[in-house]
Amino acid sequence: MLGNLSGAHLIIILVVVLLLFGAPKLPGLARSIGQSMRIFRSEVKTMKDENGDDKSPPSSDSDDLTPPKP
Repeated sequence: MLGNLSGAHLIIILVVVLLLFGAPKLPGLARSIGQSMRIFRSEVKTMKDENGDDKSPPSSDSDDLTPPKP
């Protein structure tokens, strides 16, 4: 979808953003978007790491809570 944007489209979008938020508020807006993206990426990485650990084969010294078979 974003591949279809030409230079004129991007200029129109930037003008609309300037009109909506105003020039003084744009640095704060960009900073908050960057911080949100950083948090999102770290959470996704944490979830991937946790899921990757679950798929590891069980060790021979498993401390599971299953009772011994008689």
